[in-house]
Amino acid sequence: MEISNNVRSQILSDALPYIQKYHNKVVVVKYGGNAMTNNELKEAVMSDIVLLSEVGIKVVLVHGGGPEINAMLKRVGIESRFINGLRYTDRETMDIVKMVLCGKLNKELVSALQLHGGCALGLCGCDGKMIRAEKMGGDVDYGYVGEITKITTKPIIDAINNGYVPIISTVGVGDDGQAYNINADTAASRIASCLRAEKLILMTDIVGLLKDKEDDSTLIPQVNVSEVPFLKKSGIISGGMIPKIDCCVEAVRRGVKRTSIIDGRVPHSILIELLTNEGIGTQFN
Repeated sequence: MEISNNVRSQILSDALPYIQKYHNKVVVVKYGGNAMTNNELKEAVMSDIVLLSEVGIKVVLVHGGGPEINAMLKRVGIESRFINGLRYTDRETMDIVKMVLCGKLNKELVSALQLHGGCALGLCGCDGKMIRAEKMGGDVDYGYVGEITKITTKPIIDAINNGYVPIISTVGVGDDGQAYNINADTAASRIASCLRAEKLILMTDIVGLLKDKEDDSTLIPQVNVSEVPFLKKSGIISGGMIPKIDCCVEAVRRGVKRTSIIDGRVPHSILIELLTNEGIGTQFN
């Protein structure tokens, strides 16, 4: 169905206050899940980011790549192993993580964004010691899975100031040069807080936080971070949502204005979240 000129003008008019709100502000997008593996959705994400950049919004893209890492490990005969939701990363697996995240995927995303008319710069957390890390502590040995100790924002800010969209793969580096596998949600949260971002968006394969996990119509559109402990206690926040929401809460507490979990399976979900009144997911503030 063709959109009339009146409808087009109304859409643009409605978006203008949000374009002004985010103009010259940093928005960090954690990109992963179905939106990263489905070509149609990938095209929509790239075009969204280019549009946002063109209207003066400083987008930083932080990406994961779990399915691609799994596929490559399978090809070379290494079994994927997870402990408490984290990938056990021995030395061989770490080599594959670096190859897939920092090499193949990162450069594919740079190329994809540039094909849509954008200007991108691919960065790894090891570049300029951007993501400093140490081996994750505790009673469980996860191998070369890292905890972030410091974010150096200069490489990111330099890229933005020179007109590039930074596309960041989440491999960190220790003081001794050892590479560490970093959870992409955690990295995006810390990067957003260190950049004092206006907004952090986590793209997922779910609608958002639901009162009833079996009913998408029970989406909770707004959550104050002070409500999170109660929502966990009541079971509304549970399972795989806990670490994602913890990242959102941590970002807000560290200075990010707003964070959102959105459904990356919906085409142009980033634009809907940023440039409409209703948004599309669950916002934490």
